[in-house]
Amino acid sequence: MSTYTVHVTIENKPGINDPEGETILNDLVLKGNYSSVTKIRSAKMLKFTIKEKDKKSAEKKVRKLCDELRIYNPMVSQITVDVF
Repeated sequence: MSTYTVHVTIENKPGINDPEGETILNDLVLKGNYSSVTKIRSAKMLKFTIKEKDKKSAEKKVRKLCDELRIYNPMVSQITVDVF
């Protein structure tokens, strides 16, 4: 068994409002120095450390955990899983 670090990024699906990202963008625009930034999307990241036989098993286990524990709402959110 190897130890893997797994990052799960949870963000709103495209087309779903992101008030936090919009607020940050508005603050940047008001400050005036960051006019080249045109869009910001916020996300939440969870970091897992897991022991599994390979990267694929680690990813599968963490995806299953996220689904079973309803860590995110699949109707409005999507997850990205990266294994290191």
